[in-house]
Amino acid sequence: MSKQFDVIVIGGGPGGYIAAIRAAQLGFNVACVDEWKNAAGGPALGGTCTNVGCIPSKALLQSSEHFEHAGKHFVDHGINVKGLELDLGKMLARKDQVVKQNNDGVAYLFKKNKITFFHGRASFVKAADGGYELKVAGAAEEAIVGKHIIVATGSNARALPGAPFDEENILSNDGALRVGAVPKKLALIGSGVIGLEMGSVWRRLGAEVTVLEGLPTFLGAVDEQIAKEAKKAFDKQGLKIELGVKVGEIKSGKKGVNVAYTNAKGEAVSLDVDKLIVSIGRVPNTVGLNAEAVGLALDERGAITVDGDCKTNLPNVWAIGDVVRGPMLAHKAEEEGVAVAERIAGQHGHVNFNTIPWVIYTSPEIAWVGQTEQQLKAEGRAYKAGTFPFLANGRARALGDTTGMVKFLADATTDEILGVHMVGPQVSELISEAVVAMEFKASAEDIARICHAHPSLSEATKEAALAIDKRTLNF
Repeated sequence: MSKQFDVIVIGGGPGGYIAAIRAAQLGFNVACVDEWKNAAGGPALGGTCTNVGCIPSKALLQSSEHFEHAGKHFVDHGINVKGLELDLGKMLARKDQVVKQNNDGVAYLFKKNKITFFHGRASFVKAADGGYELKVAGAAEEAIVGKHIIVATGSNARALPGAPFDEENILSNDGALRVGAVPKKLALIGSGVIGLEMGSVWRRLGAEVTVLEGLPTFLGAVDEQIAKEAKKAFDKQGLKIELGVKVGEIKSGKKGVNVAYTNAKGEAVSLDVDKLIVSIGRVPNTVGLNAEAVGLALDERGAITVDGDCKTNLPNVWAIGDVVRGPMLAHKAEEEGVAVAERIAGQHGHVNFNTIPWVIYTSPEIAWVGQTEQQLKAEGRAYKAGTFPFLANGRARALGDTTGMVKFLADATTDEILGVHMVGPQVSELISEAVVAMEFKASAEDIARICHAHPSLSEATKEAALAIDKRTLNF
């Protein structure tokens, strides 16, 4: 007889495991199915984020930043380092340990919340009495039935046509985290979040990095003023970014990869590199879900079709995270997971897409929430802008990192904050104040009147809010 559950979550990534935990907290009998494996073949909960995404990339970004600081910046602090050496094996092992700690943390949370875990790949079989029957293909095949199904199967890296990932020469985000030796020359196709973060890691460790971007503008989704400031910093660091390129044939061989492309001037270029990272976006992971068995609707991209509440076309079947519409962000998936669990319980779960923060963990970091200046101009909304540079911030000077600025955009009449954009040190942390402010419909004046600790980087946020009314105190 099939095992019965109130809620079955397919996928143990940020959206899935959080949905399972919240559902269990609400008193449901919950199961979660996930197929990720560690090196030993055991479960590796946490999805793409924990295993080959957010967590390992941040571990390598931190390690590589330490290495660059020791080699180039410690001397400014009166610290002289002699005989600096890179132990890449140990750096990668530390990254793997950080991943394992997160894997184990999710497994512990499942035990704590009495969630039944199945290690394998789940697929729909049929609608059944009491809900839907799923097949779990793992070490042993099992049939389970859930009254409510939450699909949280995430996304996969998009391959370039004619250049499939081999994770040796042509790398996805997965292979980019496992390069065994620092390449002399590295190319990246795509200057999005993954491309810039991975390019930063390997540049700091000694690679000559070229980023090829098809669009004519750099970071088109970012506020233009912030994007220009970021590119200026990346150019200074030696990250070569070519915009408006058209990539042609890619040849992979024993000696590396040859990338043929046409640059923005229309000139043909042949680039030989040791490794190529392709980061041109991600596609929803619905292959093998057997959605057709129950009539689950997918769109033309292969994503699951949902309404504003994450309901699919089937009763009691929900979908969240990268496998549905909206930004492919781990924290967006988490919020949807909580909201869906609460909706199943008859509560009113809520996700505000207008206050979801975005972060690129380069150095300088880039973070933003709300609308950009170009978006406000396009919709014809009257607004005021205020900026404040980290160059005039005492804490940034003490850190030795004064790159960048904070920018506020507020309604010209009501002063409501419409967007906050940052590039500079630790802005991944500073952006939360802006998210809270916007969630509570705060005005720029509200932030300008709040006391901020001195000296702190957060004072740049206050000063940018003051700049809306041309009242900065330190610039």
